[in-house]
Amino acid sequence: MTREDYGALRVALEGGVAFATIDAPPMNLLGPALLGALDAFGRDVADDARVRVVVLRSADPEFFIAHGDVELIASLPEAPPRSEPEPNFVHQVVDRLRTLPQATIAQIEGMARGGGSEVALACDMRFAARGRALFGQPEVALGILPGAGGTVRLARLVGRARAAEIILGGADWSADEAERLGWVNRALPPDELGAFVARLATRIAGFPAESIAGVKAVLARVEERLPAELVAEQDAFARLLAGPAARPRMRAFLAQGSQTREGERTLGADLEKLRDA
Repeated sequence: MTREDYGALRVALEGGVAFATIDAPPMNLLGPALLGALDAFGRDVADDARVRVVVLRSADPEFFIAHGDVELIASLPEAPPRSEPEPNFVHQVVDRLRTLPQATIAQIEGMARGGGSEVALACDMRFAARGRALFGQPEVALGILPGAGGTVRLARLVGRARAAEIILGGADWSADEAERLGWVNRALPPDELGAFVARLATRIAGFPAESIAGVKAVLARVEERLPAELVAEQDAFARLLAGPAARPRMRAFLAQGSQTREGERTLGADLEKLRDA
């Protein structure tokens, strides 16, 4: 894997670091193309002995991953919810970033709401561009909840009360605010972020692969209940999606232009317009 193209994800291997660049126009929505690319890449890299660190970043300076594709979610079959015994496909793809034997780093230079935040949360480390990166979990305003691990991971990472404020409030959070909460490791000036992440990734990649994998294995044991918690989250998501509020609010969200490049810039404030949907 010196250089591979997974469609919505381009990967370049440099000195033990796989730089995986998201490129899914128009704004890196977490939909079938990007999920499929992340799935294929994750399966490949897990067995690649040359790779010790994965850096996930974006080709679009304005968007890391905008969020899940609301149009797709709203079009899902209106089937009665049923409990599944294992994490679903989306959870499996996203959680693989946590369970890979390699260290995983999210380099966030633009918007990362909803599923974008959740992909970053699954990585071992997150670093954000000050003044440019933006975080949020807007799902409750759409009648659902963070269904790709956000409810579970934020509660573990920042604590229950702060997770409740983030998820129930649905507001946007800057890189500096996310750093203070512990949502990201550090907020750095935009012109320093890439070089910092590259140095850290290269440093880690110089250490023994067995040590890196060993640390990841122990950290996974610390979180051994997480898969069951993800199942509980996906069950709650399915119940809400089948309820009376979700689809009307998603249709209103789309109708007001929130899932466009222009609409994404004011999405946090525009969520309040959905209260009468």
